[in-house]
Amino acid sequence: MDQRGIAVASHGQKGSASWTPHHWLILLAMTGAQSMTMLDKSVVAVTLPTLGTDLSLSPVGMQWVVNAYVLALASFVAVGGRLAEVIGGVATFRLGVLVFVLASTGCAFAPPGPWGEAWIIGFRALQGIGAALMLPVSIAIVLGTFSAVSVGLAVGFYTSIAQVFQALGPLVGGVLTEFITWRAVFWINVPVGLLALLFVMLGKPESARIPGARMVLWPTVLLVLGCGGIVCALQQGSVWGWTSPLTLGAAVLGLVCGTLFVRGALRSAQPLIDVRLLANRVITADFALAFMIQFGTLAAILFGAMYLQDVLKMGPLAAGLAILPLIITQAVGGQFGGRWYDRAGIRNPALAGFAIATVGLAAWAAAMPFLVYWPQVPGMALTGLGLGLALSPTSTDGLARAGDAERNEASGMFQTFRQLGGSFGVATVGAIILSINPAGSRHVDPARSAEALSIGFAATAIAVAAALVLAFWLLPRRQARN
Repeated sequence: MDQRGIAVASHGQKGSASWTPHHWLILLAMTGAQSMTMLDKSVVAVTLPTLGTDLSLSPVGMQWVVNAYVLALASFVAVGGRLAEVIGGVATFRLGVLVFVLASTGCAFAPPGPWGEAWIIGFRALQGIGAALMLPVSIAIVLGTFSAVSVGLAVGFYTSIAQVFQALGPLVGGVLTEFITWRAVFWINVPVGLLALLFVMLGKPESARIPGARMVLWPTVLLVLGCGGIVCALQQGSVWGWTSPLTLGAAVLGLVCGTLFVRGALRSAQPLIDVRLLANRVITADFALAFMIQFGTLAAILFGAMYLQDVLKMGPLAAGLAILPLIITQAVGGQFGGRWYDRAGIRNPALAGFAIATVGLAAWAAAMPFLVYWPQVPGMALTGLGLGLALSPTSTDGLARAGDAERNEASGMFQTFRQLGGSFGVATVGAIILSINPAGSRHVDPARSAEALSIGFAATAIAVAAALVLAFWLLPRRQARN
Protein backbone atom coordinates (compact mmCIF):
# COMPACT_ATOMS: atom_id res chain seq x y z
CA MET A 1 0.00 0.00 0.00
CA ASP A 2 1.84 3.09 -1.25
CA GLN A 3 0.99 5.85 1.20
CA ARG A 4 3.42 8.47 -0.11
CA GLY A 5 0.54 10.79 -0.75
CA ILE A 6 -0.75 10.66 2.78
CA ALA A 7 2.61 10.96 4.44
CA VAL A 8 2.39 14.71 4.36
CA ALA A 9 5.35 14.88 6.70
CA SER A 10 7.56 13.96 3.77
CA HIS A 11 7.47 17.50 2.39
CA GLY A 12 8.92 18.93 5.59
CA GLN A 13 7.14 19.01 8.89
CA LYS A 14 5.43 22.33 9.20
CA GLY A 15 4.81 24.29 12.33
CA SER A 16 6.94 25.54 15.16
CA ALA A 17 7.99 24.27 18.53
CA SER A 18 5.08 26.10 20.16
CA TRP A 19 1.55 24.87 19.58
CA THR A 20 -0.94 27.34 18.14
CA PRO A 21 -4.73 26.95 18.33
CA HIS A 22 -4.57 25.48 14.82
CA HIS A 23 -2.19 22.77 16.05
CA TRP A 24 -4.56 21.88 18.86
CA LEU A 25 -7.61 21.83 16.57
CA ILE A 26 -5.92 19.45 14.14
CA LEU A 27 -4.59 17.21 16.91
CA LEU A 28 -7.97 17.03 18.63
CA ALA A 29 -9.69 16.22 15.33
CA MET A 30 -7.29 13.38 14.50
CA THR A 31 -7.28 12.04 18.07
CA GLY A 32 -11.07 12.14 18.30
CA ALA A 33 -11.46 10.23 15.04
CA GLN A 34 -8.86 7.64 16.02
CA SER A 35 -10.51 7.22 19.41
CA MET A 36 -13.89 6.56 17.76
CA THR A 37 -12.46 3.74 15.67
CA MET A 38 -10.64 2.20 18.64
CA LEU A 39 -13.69 2.51 20.90
CA ASP A 40 -15.94 0.76 18.42
CA LYS A 41 -13.74 -2.34 18.44
CA SER A 42 -14.37 -3.01 22.12
CA VAL A 43 -17.47 -1.07 23.14
CA VAL A 44 -19.89 -3.35 21.27
CA ALA A 45 -18.69 -6.47 23.09
CA VAL A 46 -20.53 -5.55 26.30
CA THR A 47 -23.49 -4.07 24.41
CA LEU A 48 -23.98 -7.14 22.22
CA PRO A 49 -26.16 -9.35 24.48
CA THR A 50 -28.70 -6.54 25.02
CA LEU A 51 -28.54 -5.47 21.39
CA GLY A 52 -28.96 -9.08 20.29
CA THR A 53 -32.05 -9.54 22.45
CA ASP A 54 -33.71 -6.33 21.25
CA LEU A 55 -33.08 -7.11 17.58
CA SER A 56 -33.65 -10.89 17.92
CA LEU A 57 -30.23 -11.69 16.47
CA SER A 58 -29.13 -15.26 15.87
CA PRO A 59 -25.92 -16.44 17.61
CA VAL A 60 -23.93 -16.16 14.39
CA GLY A 61 -25.59 -12.81 13.67
CA MET A 62 -24.26 -11.47 16.96
CA GLN A 63 -20.75 -12.45 15.91
CA TRP A 64 -21.22 -10.68 12.57
CA VAL A 65 -22.08 -7.45 14.38
CA VAL A 66 -18.47 -7.41 15.59
CA ASN A 67 -16.83 -9.06 12.62
CA ALA A 68 -18.49 -6.98 9.90
CA TYR A 69 -16.78 -3.91 11.35
CA VAL A 70 -13.36 -5.51 11.77
CA LEU A 71 -13.43 -7.31 8.41
CA ALA A 72 -14.38 -4.14 6.53
CA LEU A 73 -11.67 -2.22 8.36
CA ALA A 74 -9.07 -4.83 7.41
CA SER A 75 -10.19 -5.04 3.79
CA PHE A 76 -10.38 -1.29 3.12
CA VAL A 77 -7.51 0.19 5.15
CA ALA A 78 -5.24 -0.14 2.10
CA VAL A 79 -7.89 1.63 0.03
CA GLY A 80 -7.82 4.55 2.46
CA GLY A 81 -4.11 5.00 1.88
CA ARG A 82 -4.40 4.88 -1.89
CA LEU A 83 -7.44 7.18 -2.01
CA ALA A 84 -5.47 9.79 -0.09
CA GLU A 85 -2.92 9.84 -2.90
CA VAL A 86 -5.67 10.56 -5.38
CA ILE A 87 -7.83 13.16 -3.59
CA GLY A 88 -5.57 14.20 -0.70
CA GLY A 89 -5.30 13.13 2.93
CA VAL A 90 -7.64 15.76 4.35
CA ALA A 91 -10.39 15.03 1.82
CA THR A 92 -10.06 11.31 2.54
CA PHE A 93 -10.24 11.96 6.27
CA ARG A 94 -13.39 14.04 5.88
CA LEU A 95 -14.99 11.35 3.75
CA GLY A 96 -14.09 8.69 6.31
CA VAL A 97 -15.55 10.67 9.20
CA LEU A 98 -18.73 11.37 7.25
CA VAL A 99 -19.18 7.69 6.35
CA PHE A 100 -18.50 6.67 9.94
CA VAL A 101 -21.01 9.16 11.37
CA LEU A 102 -23.72 8.18 8.88
CA ALA A 103 -23.09 4.49 9.53
CA SER A 104 -23.23 5.05 13.30
CA THR A 105 -26.58 6.79 12.85
CA GLY A 106 -27.80 3.84 10.81
CA CYS A 107 -26.74 1.42 13.56
CA ALA A 108 -28.58 3.49 16.15
CA PHE A 109 -31.79 3.27 14.08
CA ALA A 110 -31.61 -0.53 13.62
CA PRO A 111 -35.22 -1.80 13.71
CA PRO A 112 -36.45 -4.83 15.63
CA GLY A 113 -37.98 -7.60 13.59
CA PRO A 114 -36.88 -9.51 10.49
CA TRP A 115 -34.81 -6.65 9.03
CA GLY A 116 -32.89 -5.91 12.22
CA GLU A 117 -30.04 -8.39 11.76
CA ALA A 118 -29.20 -7.48 8.15
CA TRP A 119 -29.59 -3.77 8.97
CA ILE A 120 -27.16 -3.68 11.90
CA ILE A 121 -24.60 -5.91 10.17
CA GLY A 122 -24.68 -3.81 7.00
CA PHE A 123 -24.21 -0.51 8.82
CA ARG A 124 -21.46 -2.01 10.99
CA ALA A 125 -19.60 -2.93 7.79
CA LEU A 126 -20.08 0.64 6.57
CA GLN A 127 -18.64 1.87 9.88
CA GLY A 128 -15.58 -0.27 9.22
CA ILE A 129 -15.13 1.30 5.78
CA GLY A 130 -15.32 4.77 7.31
CA ALA A 131 -12.74 3.82 9.93
CA ALA A 132 -10.47 2.41 7.21
CA LEU A 133 -10.53 5.74 5.38
CA MET A 134 -9.65 7.65 8.56
CA LEU A 135 -6.90 5.49 10.02
CA PRO A 136 -4.13 5.72 7.39
CA VAL A 137 -4.41 9.50 7.01
CA SER A 138 -4.95 10.69 10.58
CA ILE A 139 -1.44 9.87 11.79
CA ALA A 140 0.08 11.32 8.61
CA ILE A 141 -1.79 14.58 9.16
CA VAL A 142 -0.45 14.76 12.72
CA LEU A 143 3.10 14.14 11.46
CA GLY A 144 2.74 16.84 8.83
CA THR A 145 1.33 19.43 11.23
CA PHE A 146 3.97 19.47 13.97
CA SER A 147 7.66 20.32 13.83
CA ALA A 148 10.41 17.85 14.63
CA VAL A 149 10.70 19.47 18.06
CA SER A 150 7.13 18.69 19.08
CA VAL A 151 5.99 15.85 16.83
CA GLY A 152 6.93 13.17 19.38
CA LEU A 153 4.72 14.74 22.03
CA ALA A 154 1.88 15.12 19.53
CA VAL A 155 2.06 11.50 18.38
CA GLY A 156 2.27 10.35 21.98
CA PHE A 157 -0.91 12.28 22.79
CA TYR A 158 -2.61 10.89 19.68
CA THR A 159 -1.79 7.23 20.40
CA SER A 160 -2.21 7.25 24.18
CA ILE A 161 -5.66 8.88 24.16
CA ALA A 162 -6.86 6.39 21.54
CA GLN A 163 -5.58 3.48 23.63
CA VAL A 164 -7.38 4.85 26.67
CA PHE A 165 -10.64 4.90 24.73
CA GLN A 166 -10.11 1.34 23.53
CA ALA A 167 -9.44 0.24 27.11
CA LEU A 168 -12.53 2.07 28.39
CA GLY A 169 -14.72 0.64 25.63
CA PRO A 170 -16.33 -2.19 27.63
CA LEU A 171 -16.96 0.11 30.60
CA VAL A 172 -18.42 2.88 28.41
CA GLY A 173 -20.60 0.33 26.65
CA GLY A 174 -21.81 -1.04 29.96
CA VAL A 175 -22.73 2.37 31.36
CA LEU A 176 -24.57 3.52 28.24
CA THR A 177 -26.39 0.22 27.77
CA GLU A 178 -27.49 -0.15 31.38
CA PHE A 179 -28.49 3.44 32.14
CA ILE A 180 -29.54 4.82 28.74
CA THR A 181 -29.83 2.41 25.80
CA TRP A 182 -27.51 0.30 23.65
CA ARG A 183 -28.28 2.71 20.81
CA ALA A 184 -26.36 5.42 22.69
CA VAL A 185 -23.17 3.45 21.96
CA PHE A 186 -23.61 4.50 18.33
CA TRP A 187 -25.16 7.94 18.93
CA ILE A 188 -22.05 9.03 20.84
CA ASN A 189 -20.04 8.88 17.59
CA VAL A 190 -22.18 11.56 15.96
CA PRO A 191 -21.11 14.62 18.02
CA VAL A 192 -17.49 13.41 18.13
CA GLY A 193 -17.42 13.03 14.36
CA LEU A 194 -19.06 16.39 13.73
CA LEU A 195 -16.59 18.09 16.06
CA ALA A 196 -13.71 16.41 14.20
CA LEU A 197 -15.03 17.81 10.90
CA LEU A 198 -15.42 21.27 12.44
CA PHE A 199 -11.90 21.23 13.90
CA VAL A 200 -10.42 20.18 10.56
CA MET A 201 -12.27 23.01 8.82
CA LEU A 202 -10.94 25.53 11.36
CA GLY A 203 -7.45 24.03 11.70
CA LYS A 204 -6.87 23.79 7.93
CA PRO A 205 -4.21 21.05 7.86
CA GLU A 206 -2.09 20.72 4.74
CA SER A 207 -2.79 17.88 2.35
CA ALA A 208 -0.60 16.54 -0.44
CA ARG A 209 -1.59 14.52 -3.49
CA ILE A 210 0.57 12.37 -5.73
CA PRO A 211 0.44 13.63 -9.33
CA GLY A 212 -0.80 10.90 -11.63
CA ALA A 213 -1.97 8.68 -8.77
CA ARG A 214 -5.12 6.72 -9.54
CA MET A 215 -7.43 4.29 -7.86
CA VAL A 216 -7.65 0.89 -9.59
CA LEU A 217 -10.84 -0.96 -8.74
CA TRP A 218 -10.01 -4.61 -9.34
CA PRO A 219 -7.34 -5.06 -6.60
CA THR A 220 -9.84 -3.67 -4.07
CA VAL A 221 -12.53 -6.07 -5.26
CA LEU A 222 -10.14 -9.04 -5.10
CA LEU A 223 -8.93 -8.10 -1.61
CA VAL A 224 -12.45 -7.68 -0.24
CA LEU A 225 -13.70 -10.93 -1.81
CA GLY A 226 -10.57 -12.80 -0.74
CA CYS A 227 -10.76 -11.77 2.92
CA GLY A 228 -14.56 -11.86 3.04
CA GLY A 229 -14.91 -15.26 1.40
CA ILE A 230 -12.60 -17.07 3.80
CA VAL A 231 -13.99 -15.35 6.91
CA CYS A 232 -17.55 -16.01 5.73
CA ALA A 233 -16.80 -19.71 5.25
CA LEU A 234 -15.30 -19.94 8.74
CA GLN A 235 -18.07 -18.06 10.47
CA GLN A 236 -21.02 -19.54 8.60
CA GLY A 237 -19.72 -23.10 8.40
CA SER A 238 -21.36 -24.11 11.67
CA VAL A 239 -24.71 -22.84 10.33
CA TRP A 240 -24.55 -23.87 6.67
CA GLY A 241 -22.62 -27.10 7.32
CA TRP A 242 -18.90 -27.50 6.73
CA THR A 243 -19.39 -29.50 3.53
CA SER A 244 -22.31 -27.51 2.14
CA PRO A 245 -21.94 -25.86 -1.30
CA LEU A 246 -22.30 -22.43 0.29
CA THR A 247 -19.43 -22.95 2.73
CA LEU A 248 -17.15 -24.58 0.19
CA GLY A 249 -18.06 -21.97 -2.42
CA ALA A 250 -17.23 -19.10 -0.08
CA ALA A 251 -13.90 -20.70 0.84
CA VAL A 252 -12.97 -21.31 -2.80
CA LEU A 253 -13.99 -17.77 -3.75
CA GLY A 254 -11.81 -16.38 -0.97
CA LEU A 255 -8.78 -18.49 -1.89
CA VAL A 256 -9.04 -17.79 -5.62
CA CYS A 257 -9.51 -14.05 -5.17
CA GLY A 258 -6.72 -13.91 -2.58
CA THR A 259 -4.35 -15.73 -4.95
CA LEU A 260 -5.23 -13.42 -7.84
CA PHE A 261 -4.71 -10.39 -5.60
CA VAL A 262 -1.20 -11.55 -4.60
CA ARG A 263 -0.25 -12.33 -8.22
CA GLY A 264 -1.45 -8.91 -9.33
CA ALA A 265 0.42 -7.17 -6.49
CA LEU A 266 3.67 -8.94 -7.45
CA ARG A 267 3.36 -7.70 -11.04
CA SER A 268 2.24 -4.14 -10.26
CA ALA A 269 4.60 -1.19 -10.02
CA GLN A 270 2.32 0.45 -7.43
CA PRO A 271 0.37 -2.35 -5.73
CA LEU A 272 -2.44 -1.69 -3.28
CA ILE A 273 -0.46 -3.80 -0.77
CA ASP A 274 3.18 -4.49 -1.53
CA VAL A 275 3.40 -8.20 -0.73
CA ARG A 276 7.06 -8.19 -1.79
CA LEU A 277 7.85 -7.02 1.74
CA LEU A 278 7.03 -10.53 2.89
CA ALA A 279 10.24 -11.75 1.25
CA ASN A 280 11.89 -10.62 4.49
CA ARG A 281 11.43 -13.57 6.84
CA VAL A 282 11.51 -11.53 10.05
CA ILE A 283 9.00 -8.96 8.77
CA THR A 284 6.73 -11.84 7.76
CA ALA A 285 7.07 -13.29 11.26
CA ASP A 286 6.32 -9.92 12.86
CA PHE A 287 3.16 -9.48 10.81
CA ALA A 288 2.04 -13.06 11.43
CA LEU A 289 2.53 -12.56 15.17
CA ALA A 290 0.55 -9.29 15.06
CA PHE A 291 -2.21 -11.28 13.33
CA MET A 292 -2.20 -13.81 16.17
CA ILE A 293 -2.17 -11.15 18.90
CA GLN A 294 -5.32 -9.56 17.53
CA PHE A 295 -6.77 -13.04 16.93
CA GLY A 296 -6.55 -13.72 20.65
CA THR A 297 -7.40 -10.19 21.82
CA LEU A 298 -10.69 -9.69 19.99
CA ALA A 299 -11.88 -13.24 20.62
CA ALA A 300 -11.13 -12.91 24.33
CA ILE A 301 -12.91 -9.54 24.66
CA LEU A 302 -16.00 -10.56 22.69
CA PHE A 303 -16.62 -14.04 24.03
CA GLY A 304 -15.41 -13.15 27.52
CA ALA A 305 -17.99 -10.35 27.72
CA MET A 306 -20.71 -12.65 26.36
CA TYR A 307 -19.82 -15.28 28.98
CA LEU A 308 -20.11 -12.73 31.77
CA GLN A 309 -23.59 -11.63 30.70
CA ASP A 310 -25.17 -14.71 29.16
CA VAL A 311 -23.71 -17.35 31.46
CA LEU A 312 -23.03 -15.52 34.74
CA LYS A 313 -26.06 -13.22 34.19
CA MET A 314 -24.17 -9.99 34.89
CA GLY A 315 -25.65 -6.69 33.75
CA PRO A 316 -23.85 -4.61 31.09
CA LEU A 317 -22.15 -2.34 33.64
CA ALA A 318 -21.03 -5.22 35.85
CA ALA A 319 -19.69 -7.05 32.79
CA GLY A 320 -17.83 -3.93 31.66
CA LEU A 321 -16.15 -3.73 35.05
CA ALA A 322 -15.54 -7.47 35.22
CA ILE A 323 -13.63 -7.56 31.91
CA LEU A 324 -11.23 -4.80 33.02
CA PRO A 325 -8.54 -7.22 34.30
CA LEU A 326 -8.04 -8.22 30.66
CA ILE A 327 -8.06 -4.65 29.30
CA ILE A 328 -5.93 -2.95 31.96
CA THR A 329 -3.20 -5.57 32.00
CA GLN A 330 -2.97 -5.42 28.21
CA ALA A 331 -2.29 -1.67 28.42
CA VAL A 332 0.31 -2.24 31.15
CA GLY A 333 1.91 -5.05 29.14
CA GLY A 334 2.17 -2.78 26.12
CA GLN A 335 4.19 -0.23 28.10
CA PHE A 336 6.58 -2.84 29.49
CA GLY A 337 6.89 -4.54 26.13
CA GLY A 338 7.95 -1.35 24.39
CA ARG A 339 10.67 -0.67 26.98
CA TRP A 340 11.87 -4.27 26.89
CA TYR A 341 12.14 -4.09 23.09
CA ASP A 342 14.28 -0.95 23.34
CA ARG A 343 16.72 -2.82 25.57
CA ALA A 344 16.75 -6.30 24.08
CA GLY A 345 14.99 -6.41 20.73
CA ILE A 346 11.94 -8.40 19.64
CA ARG A 347 12.70 -11.98 20.65
CA ASN A 348 12.53 -11.98 24.46
CA PRO A 349 9.42 -9.82 24.98
CA ALA A 350 7.56 -11.66 22.21
CA LEU A 351 8.40 -15.10 23.59
CA ALA A 352 7.51 -14.04 27.12
CA GLY A 353 4.28 -12.42 25.95
CA PHE A 354 3.02 -15.41 23.98
CA ALA A 355 4.00 -17.81 26.76
CA ILE A 356 2.13 -15.77 29.40
CA ALA A 357 -0.90 -15.37 27.13
CA THR A 358 -1.00 -19.12 26.46
CA VAL A 359 -1.01 -19.87 30.19
CA GLY A 360 -3.62 -17.16 30.78
CA LEU A 361 -6.02 -18.42 28.11
CA ALA A 362 -5.64 -21.99 29.32
CA ALA A 363 -6.33 -20.94 32.92
CA TRP A 364 -9.30 -18.84 31.83
CA ALA A 365 -10.73 -21.74 29.84
CA ALA A 366 -10.27 -24.13 32.75
CA ALA A 367 -12.10 -21.79 35.15
CA MET A 368 -15.17 -21.19 32.96
CA PRO A 369 -17.05 -24.43 33.72
CA PHE A 370 -17.12 -23.56 37.45
CA LEU A 371 -19.60 -20.73 36.69
CA VAL A 372 -17.90 -18.38 39.17
CA TYR A 373 -16.25 -15.08 38.21
CA TRP A 374 -13.28 -14.72 40.56
CA PRO A 375 -11.40 -17.90 39.53
CA GLN A 376 -11.28 -16.45 36.02
CA VAL A 377 -9.56 -13.20 36.99
CA PRO A 378 -5.98 -14.63 37.03
CA GLY A 379 -6.49 -16.05 33.54
CA MET A 380 -7.91 -12.74 32.28
CA ALA A 381 -5.01 -10.78 33.75
CA LEU A 382 -2.34 -13.11 32.36
CA THR A 383 -3.98 -13.11 28.93
CA GLY A 384 -4.05 -9.32 28.76
CA LEU A 385 -0.52 -8.96 30.10
CA GLY A 386 0.91 -11.47 27.64
CA LEU A 387 -0.83 -10.11 24.56
CA GLY A 388 0.07 -6.54 25.48
CA LEU A 389 3.68 -7.51 26.15
CA ALA A 390 4.03 -8.94 22.63
CA LEU A 391 2.11 -6.30 20.67
CA SER A 392 4.29 -3.21 20.95
CA PRO A 393 7.60 -5.00 20.16
CA THR A 394 6.03 -6.83 17.23
CA SER A 395 4.71 -3.68 15.58
CA THR A 396 7.86 -1.68 16.26
CA ASP A 397 10.18 -4.39 14.94
CA GLY A 398 8.20 -4.93 11.75
CA LEU A 399 8.40 -1.24 10.86
CA ALA A 400 12.03 -0.88 11.98
CA ARG A 401 13.17 -3.66 9.65
CA ALA A 402 11.56 -2.02 6.63
CA GLY A 403 13.70 0.55 4.87
CA ASP A 404 12.87 4.23 4.97
CA ALA A 405 11.30 4.04 1.51
CA GLU A 406 9.17 1.07 2.57
CA ARG A 407 8.12 2.31 6.01
CA ASN A 408 4.68 3.49 4.93
CA GLU A 409 4.11 0.30 2.95
CA ALA A 410 5.00 -1.77 6.02
CA SER A 411 2.73 0.31 8.25
CA GLY A 412 -0.24 -0.25 5.97
CA MET A 413 0.42 -3.96 5.67
CA PHE A 414 0.80 -4.26 9.44
CA GLN A 415 -2.64 -2.70 9.94
CA THR A 416 -4.14 -5.09 7.39
CA PHE A 417 -2.62 -8.16 9.04
CA ARG A 418 -3.60 -7.02 12.51
CA GLN A 419 -7.23 -6.31 11.69
CA LEU A 420 -7.53 -9.54 9.72
CA GLY A 421 -6.28 -11.37 12.79
CA GLY A 422 -9.16 -10.01 14.84
CA SER A 423 -11.65 -10.94 12.14
CA PHE A 424 -10.31 -14.49 11.84
CA GLY A 425 -10.25 -14.82 15.62
CA VAL A 426 -13.94 -14.00 15.98
CA ALA A 427 -14.84 -16.25 13.02
CA THR A 428 -12.73 -19.23 14.08
CA VAL A 429 -13.49 -19.24 17.80
CA GLY A 430 -17.15 -18.47 17.10
CA ALA A 431 -17.35 -21.41 14.69
CA ILE A 432 -15.89 -23.74 17.32
CA ILE A 433 -18.34 -22.54 19.96
CA LEU A 434 -21.38 -22.82 17.67
CA SER A 435 -20.32 -26.25 16.41
CA ILE A 436 -20.34 -27.53 19.99
CA ASN A 437 -23.42 -25.60 21.06
CA PRO A 438 -25.61 -24.02 18.32
CA ALA A 439 -27.08 -21.65 20.92
CA GLY A 440 -23.61 -20.21 21.57
CA SER A 441 -23.50 -18.48 24.94
CA ARG A 442 -27.31 -18.47 25.27
CA HIS A 443 -28.22 -22.08 25.99
CA VAL A 444 -30.92 -22.54 28.61
CA ASP A 445 -28.40 -24.59 30.57
CA PRO A 446 -25.55 -22.22 31.57
CA ALA A 447 -23.23 -25.19 32.06
CA ARG A 448 -23.66 -26.14 28.40
CA SER A 449 -22.78 -22.63 27.25
CA ALA A 450 -19.81 -22.49 29.62
CA GLU A 451 -18.52 -25.78 28.24
CA ALA A 452 -18.67 -24.52 24.65
CA LEU A 453 -17.00 -21.22 25.53
CA SER A 454 -14.33 -23.03 27.52
CA ILE A 455 -13.45 -25.18 24.52
CA GLY A 456 -13.36 -22.07 22.34
CA PHE A 457 -10.91 -20.40 24.72
CA ALA A 458 -8.83 -23.57 24.88
CA ALA A 459 -8.60 -23.50 21.09
CA THR A 460 -7.47 -19.87 21.30
CA ALA A 461 -4.77 -20.93 23.77
CA ILE A 462 -3.57 -23.54 21.27
CA ALA A 463 -3.45 -20.92 18.51
CA VAL A 464 -1.42 -18.55 20.70
CA ALA A 465 0.88 -21.44 21.66
CA ALA A 466 1.45 -22.06 17.95
CA ALA A 467 2.42 -18.40 17.62
CA LEU A 468 4.90 -18.95 20.46
CA VAL A 469 6.53 -21.76 18.48
CA LEU A 470 6.59 -19.55 15.37
CA ALA A 471 8.24 -16.76 17.34
CA PHE A 472 10.85 -19.16 18.77
CA TRP A 473 11.92 -20.41 15.34
CA LEU A 474 11.71 -17.25 13.26
CA LEU A 475 12.51 -14.26 15.45
CA PRO A 476 16.16 -13.16 15.47
CA ARG A 477 18.21 -12.57 18.56
CA ARG A 478 19.54 -9.26 17.23
CA GLN A 479 17.59 -6.04 17.55
CA ALA A 480 16.42 -4.19 14.44
CA ARG A 481 17.90 -0.75 13.95
CA ASN A 482 16.32 2.17 12.14
